[in-house]
Amino acid sequence: MSSKFLKPSSTPRLMRFLRRDQPSRCLSCSIRLATEQATQPQGGRTTHFGFQQVPESVKESRVGAVFSSVASSYDTMNDLMSLGIHRLWKDHFVRSLNPGSSLASENSTRPWTILDVAGGTGDIAFRILDHASIINNDHQSKIIVSDINPEMLAEGKKRSLETQYSGSERLSFLEANAEKLSMIDNDSIDLYTVAFGIRNFTNKQAALNEAFRILKPGGVFACLEFSKINSSIFNSFYKRWSFGAIPLIGQLVAGDRDSYQYLVESIEQFPHQSEFRDMIRHAGFMIPGNGWEDLTGGIAAIHKGVKPLS
Repeated sequence: MSSKFLKPSSTPRLMRFLRRDQPSRCLSCSIRLATEQATQPQGGRTTHFGFQQVPESVKESRVGAVFSSVASSYDTMNDLMSLGIHRLWKDHFVRSLNPGSSLASENSTRPWTILDVAGGTGDIAFRILDHASIINNDHQSKIIVSDINPEMLAEGKKRSLETQYSGSERLSFLEANAEKLSMIDNDSIDLYTVAFGIRNFTNKQAALNEAFRILKPGGVFACLEFSKINSSIFNSFYKRWSFGAIPLIGQLVAGDRDSYQYLVESIEQFPHQSEFRDMIRHAGFMIPGNGWEDLTGGIAAIHKGVKPLS
């Protein structure tokens, strides 16, 4: 199901792979490249890899190579890039879901079955289990951490050894493609979460459709993702800072400028809040309120959808 990814020891080959036809770029250069490639004829179905247009068949392996490269330093890089604010966003995200509470659709306190997609490092999963245990005194709900990338999953398993959930039936790991979750039954999941991952999917709509299929009636889809900033002045400043600083930080901290250049560009390519809300609705979900909650002026946003009871 998953692609064959490069091992961490193959960093030089990874760098040559990523640099092929995509030198390090400033914001203006990246925008110019995106404009030029948008006008070039493409054979077959294509999608974006950052600001590049690539065949759909190769995006998965390219994204896999990026995350194989950054797996061990990913959370550290997020701390440096956001000054730690991504941790506040994740805390708020989990609190808003209140895992382990009574299921509104059933008026029941039975254990939850949760799937955290693109959650390899375990950052969201550990928070969910902590919240369920500490806030709701729920010591039975289970979570599956799913990721297409084996290096990210390995990092999550390693980090789980430092938690009380290591070796517990409450925590498991699954290498899988979010667009093809055939190993998970229909109507079997209470909560589906994905944080800072869906923008990297080749076919986002297919992943949303799969989320709808596997969720139980009344189940919740919840996504935390970088988004579009509301203020044009703040947006201009943030773009200049992110395109100028983040790849440089990647070079200094992880020795990998190209991977973080891609991460910045992938944020820029992600749909606007209203467009992504409509994609969630198109998958069949009911949308609460206006469909999203902006965080820090729209740098990130939380999106939710509820599978109808009938």
